[in-house]
Order: sequence, then structure tokens, then C-alpha cells
Amino acid sequence: MKTPLVVIVGRPNVGKSTLFNRLTKSSDAIVDNVSGVTRDRLYGEADWNGKKFKIMDTGGYVPASTDLFEIAIKEQVEIAIEEADVILFVADGRAGILPVDIDIAGILRSSNKKSHLLVNKLDNTEQGLNKSEFYSLGIKSVWDISALSGRNLGDFLDDLLVDLPEIIEDDDEDTRLRIALVGQPNVGKSSLTNALLGFDRSIVTNIPGTTRDSIDSVLKYYGEEIVLVDTAGLRKKARVKENLEFYSNVRTFRAIADSQITVLIVDAELGLEKQDQKIIDEAVRRRKGLIIAVNKWDLIEKDTHTAKKFEQELRDKLGSIDYCPVIFISALSKQRIYKLIDLAKKVQEERSKKINTSELNDIILPEISNTPPPSTPNGKEIKIKYITQVGDKYPIFLFFANDVKYIPDSYRRYLEKLIRRHFGFEGVPMTISLKDK
Repeated sequence: MKTPLVVIVGRPNVGKSTLFNRLTKSSDAIVDNVSGVTRDRLYGEADWNGKKFKIMDTGGYVPASTDLFEIAIKEQVEIAIEEADVILFVADGRAGILPVDIDIAGILRSSNKKSHLLVNKLDNTEQGLNKSEFYSLGIKSVWDISALSGRNLGDFLDDLLVDLPEIIEDDDEDTRLRIALVGQPNVGKSSLTNALLGFDRSIVTNIPGTTRDSIDSVLKYYGEEIVLVDTAGLRKKARVKENLEFYSNVRTFRAIADSQITVLIVDAELGLEKQDQKIIDEAVRRRKGLIIAVNKWDLIEKDTHTAKKFEQELRDKLGSIDYCPVIFISALSKQRIYKLIDLAKKVQEERSKKINTSELNDIILPEISNTPPPSTPNGKEIKIKYITQVGDKYPIFLFFANDVKYIPDSYRRYLEKLIRRHFGFEGVPMTISLKDK
């Protein structure tokens, strides 16, 4: 079973981002006392008493129109209900109940999803009495909390765990390769899925957002079963652009987390855009195999240098993620679509590759001796003595040295490039870990 998803909803400036940061033990969400600061939807992981769950912060979008504001809030709650296993409805205990809170509560009551109402900004027991008025919203589970100080959150999380579905470890683990097809609306994700499968598994139109759900399909490829996840995941009826992005992010992030290989599909006419960069960052953060597939290549006027120039422009934008393979395809004409599958299989082999410890040390240590890390501030020489590879699902390389705290990030990147130059790992994010010997 997949990791449970908990979604935080509520109007802006009630403390959703503060709660997200507290639960994920991070500071990823921007927190400000001005409503609507959170523009990018956030997706993270939380762990309470050994039980892990995914958590989504829906942020706070504030358009100019009051009517649009209510539409935005309502649609985000509807999306959350559709996606989430449990919903955390956050309200402001100091401001009291506002009309938008009543609307949100009504939507939650009519759903079958388990919901908790967290009355936030109540910093002590006396202020906690303010939660009594919130029972009128008709949600059974009401908690007075302070996301900032953590007040009552421990007791609440104990209660939350009861509602989360169990993650059942299957003895017959699914070993099939899972490939997430991700990208912005209308870049050809569904068309690519259909072309690979040989029949229309997904609805395809030129309207962005036609595919409502992420769809798992099984591709039979030379006797091997490969799972394709089409993550178009946008609702055609959605009226607010920000909610389209939110819905897309939910689908995309879940697909990346549950797959081994992420194929980012880019429109050949548009190139790599800002939202694509966020998808790449998520795949790298989760150490997933990564491929960029430039679709609709048949529509581009080309000469002998077009592909090379396009790829170089891509790599200039990718920066340090220069290990990511790029392939030019056309879902419409089926150009190179099966080479994409071969490339995905190759990247997965690279993710699973193990380098013998003696070979690793024999090849890399002499290079390090020729270009050692900079000395410590007091002039002491830093020596890397030993290297080994660990990690079952993706490559992790441990470098043992003295005074590792003085080794800069730039040298860490140099070590990664050394390993890639000698051993490959194309399309595979890796971890370089420095340990005191």
C-alpha cells in the first residue's frame, strides 16, 4: 500500500505553512503574517512514532476578486478531499469563525474523508477555551493547538495515526520497473502512454488538463512488464489557474515518489520552463532516475545542428544536473519512443550498480591525492583515506577523512564528478557523504 497522504486546508494566514514546517521538521514553507505568501504548493514527509506519512500544504492563494478567492479556496478543498487519506482543516482561534471557514466545513462534512479541525494560534490553556465555538462547524475532531510552539500537537498526532491506513509490506514485492511520465499540461504525456501501449488508455485532446487521474498502465516489453504512470492529473473543469498547478503537483509528486524512473516530458516548442525545474528538483531530492524527453520533435524545423543546440540550451539551464540524458521523441509519429524505454531500463541498471570497494579506492584515491581538498583554516592538511559505496536503492558513496567539516560543497561536487567520470551513473542522482575517519 502507498504511503498515506495528509492534506492541510484552510483560508490564508491561519498558520498552515507553520504547521507544515512543524510536522515535516523543516523550514521549506515561507511563513509571513501577510495572507497569500505561500504561492508554491509544498509536499513533504512526516514521521510520528515510527509511522511515516506524506503531507501537502495547500498554501494560500489570494486573487484580487473576493469571488475568485472563495472559488480558489473551495476548489482546493475539493481537490484535497479527492486526493487525501486524512484532511487537516486549520482555522484561526484568535480571529474566530469566518464565512469561508463555514464553507470549508460544509464541504468536509458532506465528504466521506476523515477530517480534523485544528484551531490554531491558541498558545495556552486559557486561550484554548476559544475552540468551543468551532464545534458549531459540525466536525467531530476539534483540537486547540499552537503550530508555532507545538502545543497539543503530540496528542493530536497520536490521534491522527489511528486514522491513517496501514502500510502493508507485501512479501511478494512488486519488482516491476515503474516509470513516471511527468511534465506540464499538454506536452504529450497521455499521447506518449497511448503510443507505447498501442491503444488509447488515456483521453487525448489539445485542452490542457483532460486527464483527471494518474493512470497506471502495464506495458509488455519483450516479455517484461513495465508500469507506466501517466500523471497529467488536471481537472478540465477547474477555473482557477493556481488550483490547476496544485492538482498537478499532487499527482506529480506522488508519482515521482512511487516510481524508480522519472521521465520529464518537455514540449520542443517551449523548451524547459520554471515548473519543469521544480519537477527535476523533486526527482533529484528523492534520488530517482531522471530522463528528459523532448516531445513533438517532428514539429520542429531542423538542420544538422538543431538537436545539439537544443540539448546544449537545456544543459545550460540544468546546471549541475548535467548527468541527465536527453532524448528527442515524437509521441505522434512514435519516433524513438521505444528507445526511451530502453534508456529508462539502462538508467535503472545504473541506479542499482555497485562498484567494488577496492576498485573504487584504487581509481579515485590517486586522483584525490593529485587534487586534495583545501586545508583547514589553521593550515592542517585534510586527507581522504577510504571510500566505499552503500545504499540499496540508489548510490551513496562514503568518503572517510579527517576534519570533514572543513571540506566545502564545491569539493563534494568535484568528488561526484570524479565518480561519474570513471563509473558512469548516467541519469542517476547520488549522495556524497563525508565521514570522520
